[in-house]
Amino acid sequence: PLLVQIIDTPQFQRLRYIKQLGGGYFVYPGASHNRFEHSIGVAYLAGLQARTLRENQPELNITDKDILCVEIAGLCHDLGHGPFSHLFDQMFMPQACANEKWKHEDASVEMFEYLLEKNKEHLTEMENSGLEDNDLVFIKELILGEPLREESSPSDWPYKGREEDKSFLYEIVSNKQNGIDVDKFDYFARDCHHLGLKNNFDHMRYFKFTRVIGVEKNKLKRKHICSRDKEAGNLYDLFHTRNRLHRRAYQHKVTKNVEIMIKDALLKANNQIQFEGKNEKFYTLSDAKDDMEAYIQLTDQVTERIPESSSSEMEQARNILERIMRRDLYKLVGEAKVGHFNNSLYLKHSIIGEIKCSLYKIRVKEFVVRSVQIKFTYSYGKGDKDPVECSYFYKKDEPGKAFQISKQQVSNFLPECFLEQTIRLYWKKKDEDKTLLNDVTQKFMVWCKDNGFQVIFRSAMLEVKSFTIIRLRIQQGCTGHFRL
Repeated sequence: PLLVQIIDTPQFQRLRYIKQLGGGYFVYPGASHNRFEHSIGVAYLAGLQARTLRENQPELNITDKDILCVEIAGLCHDLGHGPFSHLFDQMFMPQACANEKWKHEDASVEMFEYLLEKNKEHLTEMENSGLEDNDLVFIKELILGEPLREESSPSDWPYKGREEDKSFLYEIVSNKQNGIDVDKFDYFARDCHHLGLKNNFDHMRYFKFTRVIGVEKNKLKRKHICSRDKEAGNLYDLFHTRNRLHRRAYQHKVTKNVEIMIKDALLKANNQIQFEGKNEKFYTLSDAKDDMEAYIQLTDQVTERIPESSSSEMEQARNILERIMRRDLYKLVGEAKVGHFNNSLYLKHSIIGEIKCSLYKIRVKEFVVRSVQIKFTYSYGKGDKDPVECSYFYKKDEPGKAFQISKQQVSNFLPECFLEQTIRLYWKKKDEDKTLLNDVTQKFMVWCKDNGFQVIFRSAMLEVKSFTIIRLRIQQGCTGHFRL
């Protein structure tokens, strides 16, 4: 009943108007699902996994209150998403608030607090559920995926919501250990369904073969959720599905193209759109995060306010959105695949600067620096490491002993490299100066050749002017999302 009451609040209903895949809906018409249904699915799976663990291992002392907290955290973990989901926090916000470190999980915690504050009379089941202050702290920690504040030394248990003997509960909704959590289980299955792709990972089978086992590491013994050794292949299917979704949908060349354009439009309109917060104070699109009363108004529908405005200051934003509606998108000039031997951290800092310097040398009078926007993407996760090697397993005849498995023990057909980088070159404006474009294209090809990158070009590359560079790091098996 409490979950239903939370769902029936304006703060949660807002998620009906935020697309799960952002700009992916402009490429895949079936990808019309929203954060609303995803959040309900995560709550269901979180409760299912917790109940399965309690049924299989009564000695864990998982209480009804533990399960309720995990379900609420699953339900509310995405309350802080902005318009078009990750487009807002990973593309728009880093440019609009360059010096601020902000992520949607922070906003989710704030929105959860705001939901409780604004709906005290409506949430009658809160009192009946018996939730106390430490339970609310526990829920916030689960949403955030980390302690609320760093007060303890590395050797101490950093969480306040639950004691160390229930450390495994922190791996259900947002697992920082290896990225295997119910959030992914739901959006993999849901996204594959709406995109028409096959999901090879069976999360119901995963639940069946999981156990909680104490693991000693660095003189600390904590309980982790472990899988049967024979299920290692199923976990590789999980990360293979993630890799496939990023390649075919999340990082699709047109998906990123549309998202760049939406982001550009929002940046142009940032200071022109106002949202009223507490005490009649107004906030811009990027500042609304500081006041949940203003932030609750931010949904995908913010792009509908731009065409409705007749202000001359919104003209550039209106033109960009009109181009999207007419399918007059930025053009992909070329794409270069980074070689295996070049998958190093040095690329993160130097690769963009090198291309910029090379292209700026071309007909400088016509190539104005201010007309160039260069972006790069990166992910949170295990980088080039194998996430399955960060997981724990057990054997049928030794259910109380946890160990790790290397990929060589699973199969010789598994990847040697878990990180791949691709550079894409987009031109933004429609001016057809093919002489300049040919010079830029040639320079880009030379630069790629000098760095040992495999170049891929399309015929559409000789049509437009001004560019954006995106570096895509497609990781097979990482917990994070991509960011611009």
